[in-house]
Amino acid sequence: MTAEQALQIWRSRLVKHGLDEVQRLAVKRPLQPRARRFIFLRHGETEGNARRLYQTPEIPLNPTGLEQARRAAAYLRAHPVERIVASDMRRAWQTAHAAAEIVGAPVIAEPRLRERWFGDLVGTPSHDLDWRHEPPNGESLRDFILRTQAGLVDALDTEVPTLLVAHGGPLYVLVFSLGADLLEQHIANATPLLFEFEAQTGRWRISNIVPEHVTAGYLTAAD
Repeated sequence: MTAEQALQIWRSRLVKHGLDEVQRLAVKRPLQPRARRFIFLRHGETEGNARRLYQTPEIPLNPTGLEQARRAAAYLRAHPVERIVASDMRRAWQTAHAAAEIVGAPVIAEPRLRERWFGDLVGTPSHDLDWRHEPPNGESLRDFILRTQAGLVDALDTEVPTLLVAHGGPLYVLVFSLGADLLEQHIANATPLLFEFEAQTGRWRISNIVPEHVTAGYLTAAD
């Protein structure tokens, strides 16, 4: 797949799943973190991901997800990580501790990095997920973005090498708030992403620290 093809797929996803509205709201409060280099790791696969369901906070990683988390953690050895800030939802928490076993860094719980709460939709199919829609008895898109941004501001207010472990939704908020470019392959489960601020261009660059063939078959549906 060429870079242009990947970009076209991503732009299609933006519109199809209402992520253009996430972007519109997030850019109103751009992030300017103290950290100029950090890593973001989405959690490993769960049965909810595999079955394309809106998930509960308690759902754990499935066997595939546990192996993905361990594999991602192994690649973190080559990068300095001195603190891990993670969503306290079980799937992210398990992924964070898999990383901690390898890099030897403490794990700090940050509830504001939880996935959006989809209320009455939890347990139902998420194939047609549209971030613009307000879920019954769930979290509004505006509230989700504001609390995620607040959590990111505090998590990245440091020069200590940091690993963030969270979900697809917070990844979208992070990328849009930084004004960065995201591609389809970046949102797969257990894909460690290196964020680096380039002073010459004034922009953030995102790169996958795992060889692309390793994550090629990972699911890319949001959770």
